[in-house]
Amino acid sequence: MPRSGVEARRRLQGAALELWSARGYDATTAAEIAARAGVTERTFFRHFPDKREVLFDGAAAMRTLVADALERTPSILPPFQALRAAFGAVEPLLAANLAFSGTRQRVISETPALQERELSKSAALTKTLADGLQNRGVDPDVARLAAMAGMAAFGHAVAAWMRVPEQSLDAHLALAFDQLSALSAPDVQNGRR
Repeated sequence: MPRSGVEARRRLQGAALELWSARGYDATTAAEIAARAGVTERTFFRHFPDKREVLFDGAAAMRTLVADALERTPSILPPFQALRAAFGAVEPLLAANLAFSGTRQRVISETPALQERELSKSAALTKTLADGLQNRGVDPDVARLAAMAGMAAFGHAVAAWMRVPEQSLDAHLALAFDQLSALSAPDVQNGRR
């Protein structure tokens, strides 16, 4: 039996991903995940309200972390640079779960209900970012556009980091935000520079 809540939570996540990889998400129950992790089903539900949340654990913490980081960025930074700086604050949180990330993404991509949940979590983070930009005095429409573009760059950077974890997330973020910014450069035509 795991001795701490953190250890139990980590074992439940590992067991869930193992079972989902072998059987699929829909064919696996919370009871089976708990048994594989060596805990009771009650312990499973003490840590996660439902089996979907095993995959989305930390979404609220990430939203808070990014919002706080955005609030702390210097007010002279333009919206896109402020977002880029705020996203950099999540590297430790994401690094702690990097081992699960590839399997997690595969399980989500194979399960429509999980794709919907991921979109919902992403929309909540986008709204948090747009609200944060508005609090900095950015026009609401521009704030929403910047938040959506920032989320696209962030998603691109995280995917690149998962493929090449030897480089820091910060390096991938810098490249993604630079690439996105460069798309509006006058010398970019038809995807060429």
